[in-house]
Amino acid sequence: MTRAWTLPVLTLLCGVLLSTRQAVGGRPGTAVALFLLFGLLATATSPLAFPRSTGAAEARRRAAADGRPVVYWRPGCTYCLRLRMRLGGRARRAHWVDIWRDPEAAAVVRAATGGDETVPTVVVEGRAHVNPDPAWVREQLERQRL
Repeated sequence: MTRAWTLPVLTLLCGVLLSTRQAVGGRPGTAVALFLLFGLLATATSPLAFPRSTGAAEARRRAAADGRPVVYWRPGCTYCLRLRMRLGGRARRAHWVDIWRDPEAAAVVRAATGGDETVPTVVVEGRAHVNPDPAWVREQLERQRL
């Protein structure tokens, strides 16, 4: 769990250091802007930017019941963030599984990718798709809604 927060905390600390330097140098406007920028970056790379994760077993059970995709992801992954942002509000319709929190989920991803933990890996109807196009994932979410 702590490694999920390493990148956001380091990002925020860098922002605090740079902002403090600007404030001490007599540039409070720049300091505030830098702090806000680094705060946004820290939030975007944190688990807070993603829907609540479930375990791999629970996600598979739910997907079997409702037909929705299962998205395997990890904090700090820029491709996962890209997928999450491009899905917008639709992201909450998928079942999200953090592979750093669930060893079974990491094993599922490794099995689907030939041994790597490449994410996002989206499983639709039992078939894994590694780093799919966000438009395709949106189509899958819309299809399940009908």
